[in-house]
Amino acid sequence: MTSTTDDATVASPSERGARQRAPHRRRIQAPSLADEAYDLLKGLIVHGELAPGERLLEPALCRRLGISRTPLRDALNQLAGEGLVTLRRNRNALVTLLDGDELRHLFEVEAGLEAMAVELAAGRMTETELKRLASLQTRLEKQHAKGDRDGYFATNTRIHALLVEAARNPVLVETHQRLLGRLERARYLALNRLGRWQESTDEHRAILDALIARDADLARRHMHEHVMHTGVAISALLTR
Repeated sequence: MTSTTDDATVASPSERGARQRAPHRRRIQAPSLADEAYDLLKGLIVHGELAPGERLLEPALCRRLGISRTPLRDALNQLAGEGLVTLRRNRNALVTLLDGDELRHLFEVEAGLEAMAVELAAGRMTETELKRLASLQTRLEKQHAKGDRDGYFATNTRIHALLVEAARNPVLVETHQRLLGRLERARYLALNRLGRWQESTDEHRAILDALIARDADLARRHMHEHVMHTGVAISALLTR
């Protein structure tokens, strides 16, 4: 099954929450300053503009984002809860370091969760969701062909969110969302430094084909391999 539409249909709530905003140096507007600060800081961390181990100086960040310390600290607390920021008493916060062994363990859990998700989704996805997935795959392949890494990363994130939501299991969705923040940096790093771009695109196509065929076992195996390929590669890079 293919889609003739490049743009996906209206995104689900899970997909909308999973979209990763590219970092922009713009002043943010009220309301929800803490939420805006969170989104922008997360983008800077995931895309490597705030590097692992970098000190997060509050005065500089307030000037950069155009906000006061209160919403900034709220955003830092939220990022700390996701494992992206390390808070230190009476000292500046840090961007959390990437640890190869920890990431390997996280990717093992992620592989199991997403493999379970597509196994369930194979029997539960609607035709509308399959069309949306096919449209996203088309977009992914075009972004790969154009060399649009940030666009590719955002579409990849939407695909994984759609597949998890299509499992129709709220416990699985909640558990998966708790892991996302700790893995997004590693996925972006893998895309940019490990040469997995073509391989990842092909793996996504194989997962889509298995879901179109409603082959739950094949979809599960493809997804598990897809996630673990990234996990093993990034863990090896960080533990050299």
